[in-house]
Amino acid sequence: MAKERAQKIKLLLFDVDGVLTDGKIWIFPAPAATEQTTLEHAAGERGRGGFGLASREYIEGKGFNAHDGTAISLGRLADIKMGLITKRISETVALRARDLRLDHVYQGIQDKLTAFEEILNKEQLRPEQAAYVGDDVIDLPVMRNCGLAIAVPNGREEVKHEAHFITQHTGGDGALRDAVEYILKAQGQWERVMEAYISERSPNKSTSPP
Repeated sequence: MAKERAQKIKLLLFDVDGVLTDGKIWIFPAPAATEQTTLEHAAGERGRGGFGLASREYIEGKGFNAHDGTAISLGRLADIKMGLITKRISETVALRARDLRLDHVYQGIQDKLTAFEEILNKEQLRPEQAAYVGDDVIDLPVMRNCGLAIAVPNGREEVKHEAHFITQHTGGDGALRDAVEYILKAQGQWERVMEAYISERSPNKSTSPP
């Protein structure tokens, strides 16, 4: 059932805290002259809990996994669009999203379903062509309305109960990579995409297995 759903996927969206990271949030003094492009966005949510810092003195830190970064490159080679939807507003996330060249970046989003529907409209896709990776109850509205709902092992039980697929690795430890590999293998694209990824990085050498 999950494999059949994965075969239709053209868009993969995901939460950040607990999915792209292990869920821990680190608060550090901001280095001098740090440009914070998300400061105005965060300030707009001042007084509402859980949306992030609106401060020039402090910056929010998160840890990302390199395997997840590779997963986004692999997905791009399969023409799968990628994006994040998160409630918290973080300069660290903005930097990582630009680094990974994500197609859709939605921060400060409490109503994730409306954002999901907006992205579908932009991409001219149907709900069954989209997958979503979540870990907490705020993710359930999207998971209930997408084609392939994916949870992480460190997610809340209510979320895992409603998922079509649960990744092997936890959030921040390669969960997104598991999701991408599962989709690409279900679509029969894994071997082609893997070799294309290797060839891009070693264009003048044989990369075929012995």
